[in-house]
Amino acid sequence: MGEFKIHLSAASMLFLLLTRFSDVSPAETANISSCPIDLSYVETLPWNPIPCNSSILNCCQTLTSLFGIGLAEHLKSTSEFRLPDLKTSTNCLSDFQSILTASFSVPPTVVSDCFPSAERFVISSDNNNSCAGIRTRRDFEEKVGKRTELDGSCSGDVSGNNCTACVNAGFDVNTKLVEIDGNQSHSETCFYFVITYAAGIVNKYGPTNVKTAGCIFGLPLLTEVLDNDTGSNRGVVVVISSISAAVALIVLGILLGLYLWRLDQNGRRMLPLGRKHQRPNIGSIWFTIKELERATGNFTSKNIIGQGGFGVVYKGVLSDGSQVAVKKLSNSEFEGDDDFRNETAIIGNLKHRNLVPLRGCCICNIQEEERGGGGGDEDGGGGDGTLRYLVYDYMPNGSLQRHISSGGSVGGKKSQIQSLSWLQRKTVILDVAKGIEYLHYGIKPPIFHRDIKTTNILLDGEMRARIADFGLAKQNRTSDMTTRIAGTHGYLAPEYALYGQLTEKSDVYSFGVVVLEIMSGRMALDTSSSDVILITDWAWMLVKAGRSEEVLDKPLRKVQNDEESKDTMDLMNRFVLVGILCSHVMVALRPTIADALKMLDGDIEIPTIHDRPAPLGRESIPVVYDCKLADMV
Repeated sequence: MGEFKIHLSAASMLFLLLTRFSDVSPAETANISSCPIDLSYVETLPWNPIPCNSSILNCCQTLTSLFGIGLAEHLKSTSEFRLPDLKTSTNCLSDFQSILTASFSVPPTVVSDCFPSAERFVISSDNNNSCAGIRTRRDFEEKVGKRTELDGSCSGDVSGNNCTACVNAGFDVNTKLVEIDGNQSHSETCFYFVITYAAGIVNKYGPTNVKTAGCIFGLPLLTEVLDNDTGSNRGVVVVISSISAAVALIVLGILLGLYLWRLDQNGRRMLPLGRKHQRPNIGSIWFTIKELERATGNFTSKNIIGQGGFGVVYKGVLSDGSQVAVKKLSNSEFEGDDDFRNETAIIGNLKHRNLVPLRGCCICNIQEEERGGGGGDEDGGGGDGTLRYLVYDYMPNGSLQRHISSGGSVGGKKSQIQSLSWLQRKTVILDVAKGIEYLHYGIKPPIFHRDIKTTNILLDGEMRARIADFGLAKQNRTSDMTTRIAGTHGYLAPEYALYGQLTEKSDVYSFGVVVLEIMSGRMALDTSSSDVILITDWAWMLVKAGRSEEVLDKPLRKVQNDEESKDTMDLMNRFVLVGILCSHVMVALRPTIADALKMLDGDIEIPTIHDRPAPLGRESIPVVYDCKLADMV
């Protein structure tokens, strides 16, 4: 059946890493050793085998979780995260397949199709198959400590809200592990160790407990799993009789067409899978339109906090009191619900300090919203009779644009927001660069945002920057050419705007524009006169004319004549030069975002910046071609 790309839910802590393997097939190994894992739980846990008789993609996701439970049991009994050798691993997979075929009528090749090699489960010194050198429980505890956030959140009953707390603790510990490892690309590998440790060591009920399996491994369940809380629907899923296989299939054939309920990965609510709009496989919550209407005051215009070509954003308050931003998509480029689910699956699995986290999503028929009395803009929807919503964490300090635009306004009123200090500007620039670096290098295939701009950079309660609005973001799958240009004038790279050539350097160009906006307090496009002036042209002409200080915002020019202040001015000039270099019209002269970060940190020198074409119809300021940092001070 070939290889399959699986989008697994991070919020339900699915076993992400088990699907990455090398080229050795389990069938190629003879002289098999005994499997040390007791796989009897496969027959006793009430998991859902139906996808394995219909969809290889969903089946692989389920089996990934199911086999991961056994590895957590192995860790519990041996303190080893992986199996000792290839023969042992191959035998375990063979036993796994035998049980699936004998007890659940699963096709006899499904394990080899999902897991084409057994090497992934074997202890290895391969750096790409490790995290911080961890092989045993002792290694793990030496790295993160014997007591972590997992102990407080994952040790007991992990149903309902407890599951959400356990999931969040897992992400916190994973962040620490990745920092210790020092390689962001190992994030998923490190996550393997975190969830295995949480289920096998921390949770007192063990990985084969129904609630532990459902929460930590996201195992789809068939039978009803009840919380202790009476009246709660958090643990309810459909009850399917386990009588004869023939009768069960008949019943399922009827039920699947009417109502098949799945436990939401965060334990929040029941989800009807038999309805037209299925849930995206993301680490987030599936909201109903009624929930979003209640949160936003029926989408009242009073709660609008942003508006653009791809939708209207409303401030909302969920039933648990948390504040969110609800984006009602309009005229989106999603080609139907399947495309929307695929793209939100990508977005939902992005976890980084400098990205705005996706809380959930919603798809509904326009008639559903009308019956619910939904208001707001009338142009919403994807042009196919449906309305689509994305729900994000609310960022209390709003967009970056509000804080850097001189004489700006908010909601038609003069802005009273104080100008950002130099330290705040520096932190924001580095935050944005790190967020883009994660999109380009922290995940595979990389994501190109395509609309990096100050209104899409939000500031949280600590004034830390987070990149938002992934409505335009696309993974680089097959080609770097596109016939549909998306983005904002003033931030678009010339080669993308003119020829549709999309690369990572397109985001770097937009980042350069943002850097110049932050450092100068000016807008990307100056429309105050009859001629529109690009900030990139304006800044470059000043710098090469030896007037670099004029690029800086007025509050940044108030520097005392002492050594410390001179160093500060040198650093500000460095940031300006990096902004100019990143926004160079020639693609080949732009750095990658990783190199731009190193330049900002002073780890590598800024290369000579070659001249760029002068803007048409505009007199040039006397030029000094080629510019280095030393020329500016």
